Amino acid sequence: MEYENKLILAPMVRVGTLPFRLLASEYGAHITYGEEIIDHKIIKCHRQFNERIGCTDFVEKGTENVVFRTCDEERDRVVFQIGTSDAVRALNAAQLVCSDVAAIDINMGCPKSFSVSGGMGAALLSKPELIHDILTTLRRNLSTPVTCKIRLLKSPYDTVELARRIEKTGVSALAVHGRKVSDRPKDPANWSEIADVVSALSIPVIANGDVFECDDIEHIKSTTGASSVMVARGALWNASIFSPEGKISYEDVKREYIRKCFLWDNDIKNTKYTLRDMIGHYSSLELAEGKAVTKSESNAHLAELYGQEEYYQFVCKTRLV
Repeated sequence: MEYENKLILAPMVRVGTLPFRLLASEYGAHITYGEEIIDHKIIKCHRQFNERIGCTDFVEKGTENVVFRTCDEERDRVVFQIGTSDAVRALNAAQLVCSDVAAIDINMGCPKSFSVSGGMGAALLSKPELIHDILTTLRRNLSTPVTCKIRLLKSPYDTVELARRIEKTGVSALAVHGRKVSDRPKDPANWSEIADVVSALSIPVIANGDVFECDDIEHIKSTTGASSVMVARGALWNASIFSPEGKISYEDVKREYIRKCFLWDNDIKNTKYTLRDMIGHYSSLELAEGKAVTKSESNAHLAELYGQEEYYQFVCKTRLV
């Protein structure tokens, strides 16, 4: 996996499933991160090939719950992000999936309470020794590239010092979200502090934060000096932001996302979650489309809503052959 001059889909909970990752890749994303998956959860899974769909599933033992789904088509670009607070568990989780993904990433930036309360995500930022233990353990025992994603610390100096310690573990790249833990999504990302990290490191730094339009990609690269750019909400709202030809109609992107969800049998709850985010950005969930998506209980309902009955029936018939 190379990290120089790449466009990257950021990890997004309930959004970064297989259909959305493939959608982003289709439009030009070079690397796609799956949603963060907690080490405790993935190590309770077993790997199985899903012949009906043609994918690899990691299924929670004793249930039919698919925790992670991938396919050969994305093997050379998908990154599996782990939420962890323990080096041994992180390694066990990584070893389970590493033969099916291009890289392993450790989440050190999530500020949500479910992550921080378990000592994961942004809670790791105040524990440099634990960070070192997790990353060096993975690096010693895996041939798969290892990276991590952090947020800004209280001062630029602190962020740079932590980034230097991370670089010494031998990671292949470092993603930096230009916000502090206390910042909210509406607060502007601080690109200048990402630039401080870029200047201090020799490994590729991936800049993340406030990339909403195609022009923002070149702007953040020129401002920070980062070799690669990671996009979250800008990609969620219109995944064609990655396209070298520029963005296309959000309606066309949404339709293609829905078709991919049918093809890869995406969990209806995750499909609806992503659609609701898309609709809420461009319109209102209180209008007819938003209400209809909220009420939808199956892929068949979504197919009818978006005029994709013929394609949905074709997919279903193909799987019965």
